Amino acid sequence: MSAHQPAQAMIRVWDPLIRIGHWTIVVGFFVAYFTEDDLLRLHAWAGYLVGGVVVLRVVWGLIGTRHARFTDFIYRPGTVISYVRDLFAFRARRYIGHSPAGGAMILALLVMLAATVYSGLMVYALENNRGPLASFASQAVPAAMADDDNGKNGDEAEDGEDRDEFWEELHEVLSDVTLALVFLHIGGVLFTSIAHRENLVRAMITGDKRPEPEA
Repeated sequence: MSAHQPAQAMIRVWDPLIRIGHWTIVVGFFVAYFTEDDLLRLHAWAGYLVGGVVVLRVVWGLIGTRHARFTDFIYRPGTVISYVRDLFAFRARRYIGHSPAGGAMILALLVMLAATVYSGLMVYALENNRGPLASFASQAVPAAMADDDNGKNGDEAEDGEDRDEFWEELHEVLSDVTLALVFLHIGGVLFTSIAHRENLVRAMITGDKRPEPEA
């Protein structure tokens, strides 16, 4: 392109809801991950925020704009594997929306974030009797709260402690797995940006990407 030719026009790919939701999840997840028990209220509200955005993202994936919909970026496993192989060989096809690998990562992150939030709500309910699952948790282990003289309560209380420990450990494992996926996602975005010579981080801020070249 000569110096007198205009720069290539950009096209809008990511709508405001996608962009705002993306960065809200980033902030909310890291706030929740690094607060935990030290700042429980902040940890809980960050979890609520992430959970709410995940629900909104799922709904938007069904009724949203073209590149926000799941139908635009869900591919068969074979297509995902082929894309990753071609990407490492620097010959992968460029996609305007999410690539097959990017789409698979989005689905994995949504599932893991939802599971992490749910397990956190269970921990919050069982250990603090708070949150939207508090009544459900109290009904699940009501006997552990009562005393009697036949020794039965001791076993029930121990069962309650085991349940608390199970959900707490599950929540920690899910959080760590989600964090690993986040870093894998970041690495994938950076590598894809290099392979396609395109700043994908900036695209998720502005919403704009360069169009496909005309045939």
